[in-house]
Amino acid sequence: MQLMRDTMKTRLFFLLLTSLKGAYAVNFTDCFINFRNNANQTLNAFGLVNATGGNVANSSSEILTAVGFTYDACLSQCGSGTQKPNWANISQQFSAWLLPYLALISHLPFGARHRVDNLMSAILTIGSPLLVGYSMILTILNARWISRRFENVSFPNAKHAVRILISLQQTPLKITNEDSLLSSLIVLPENDDWWPKIADSLDYTLTWSIASATSIAWVTVTYVLAFIGSISDVSGNLNSSGQGAGSIWLWLIPIVIGWLQLSPKCDHVRIKRAMDNADAMAFVATYHGVIKASDLSERRAISIDSTLEHSSSPDESLTPPIYNYARAIPWSRSAEDVFNAFLMASNNSRMHKPVKTGDIWKNAGGTNVIESSNRSGNPSEVNAYCRLPRYAAPRYGVRSPWASGIFFRMFVASLLSIALQWATTGAAVLVVYFTPTMGLGCRSLGYILYGALATIVWAMLVTSSIISHYTYLYSGRSSWSPFFSITMRLAKVVSNLLRWSGKFLATVNAVWLITASMLQFADVYDNCYCNSSVLGRGVQHAYNIVMTDNLDLGVTKTAWWGGLALACSTCVGFVFLMSLWIDLVPT
Repeated sequence: MQLMRDTMKTRLFFLLLTSLKGAYAVNFTDCFINFRNNANQTLNAFGLVNATGGNVANSSSEILTAVGFTYDACLSQCGSGTQKPNWANISQQFSAWLLPYLALISHLPFGARHRVDNLMSAILTIGSPLLVGYSMILTILNARWISRRFENVSFPNAKHAVRILISLQQTPLKITNEDSLLSSLIVLPENDDWWPKIADSLDYTLTWSIASATSIAWVTVTYVLAFIGSISDVSGNLNSSGQGAGSIWLWLIPIVIGWLQLSPKCDHVRIKRAMDNADAMAFVATYHGVIKASDLSERRAISIDSTLEHSSSPDESLTPPIYNYARAIPWSRSAEDVFNAFLMASNNSRMHKPVKTGDIWKNAGGTNVIESSNRSGNPSEVNAYCRLPRYAAPRYGVRSPWASGIFFRMFVASLLSIALQWATTGAAVLVVYFTPTMGLGCRSLGYILYGALATIVWAMLVTSSIISHYTYLYSGRSSWSPFFSITMRLAKVVSNLLRWSGKFLATVNAVWLITASMLQFADVYDNCYCNSSVLGRGVQHAYNIVMTDNLDLGVTKTAWWGGLALACSTCVGFVFLMSLWIDLVPT
């Protein structure tokens, strides 16, 4: 009995192989030549077309110059099958156009606590280059913004504060003045060792290495050589050429270069260790004197511990920098809180106003150094010096939930990342659109679908981050009406649905990008429907160009050069702009 079942399985397996082989049995060149020869014998050119898709006259000389046939003729003569794949060509195309990019993904910054979060960050990067470009540009713009805000602050440790805030952009940064923690950290001279200690601990760089530089050079050189090889023989493997696939992945090069230049602090273990070591050195003012903050409670003025106070979004706690889209808004609000406290302390010190009420400003030798005696006081006095209420936890404060200029920075980051996404996607569409038969077809639609889904993923996740931040800030208040409370809960549900749906679409889109490239390499698109550009031309006007040896491919070559120029110029401009902005960020 078991032998009979095994025999049946074997027969079914070979039957499946036979059917698969039959599905790939079409040879469009032989099929077209046979159709043209029959037409020449009967002097019936119906179904044959010239290079522009025009009908061919019923004469032997005209019939023999035909280079293609209509979609209906293709179906009737060749069927709906697909061209038999050339495995040598598949291997060559995959190695030249796709494999280098897949290897380059390993040079993206990760650093999450769990491997699944690192995997998800890679999937999000492939599924939405727009999202990763947005997160990177917004990270740079936020760093420049906070560094410029601190330029006019002249108070001890202000420069260290800028470095710390910039370094903590990949963490769920939380600021609190409960128990006068923040005002004490800024004002008290006992905390002068805390600021440089944590700033130096976070001042590590994971930038260029021989491996990363070699990988980027390998991808760039491979792309250039593959392009030269394709443009020199356009008619060879026209329908399976990887020009489009190579162009649509080009965004990865400026993204990897940008992260290497920015060197985000995303190693969760290393950041946590630095914060824990420095926290032992933090002091706080009480009405009984200055004590260590660790003796008072486990709360800290500047914290990345999301267990004491939950983040507005789960993505906020994930350290891979692509999740900066979820952290940018709350980080900006927290960073501005720290800046405002430093600014008030700086203004008071410039007016020679000591912390302790009734004291006289002491200035030893007329120097610009602020004496330690001018910076001591009880909790009420240090709070007043920074103009901070005693319990000014972020979610209970009266200030605006949005940091100054945050939406303008988000707009600039969106604009530049959209340009990168659609320049590379547009280049891929341009290449395949103007490849005979010209028009919207399976290949170009696949690339447009990828770009559209990447844009939708970005829009969903950014919208989710805005809603989650807003609902988080107001969720702790008990004075709202029942209607407003219900609205906030519904908004939180919408935020979660947008985040989950965005990640799901990003996963689908990442798989689709790789699949679409492999489908083209394997000649799966090489059938009557796709080769005839039925999607763009319609069934009645669609035709399939088969004979390309003596075809004038000037328009195709121009489109390929145009796609190269569009994608490469945008990538180079993106890298140049990032290098210019990163150079203005203090380290």
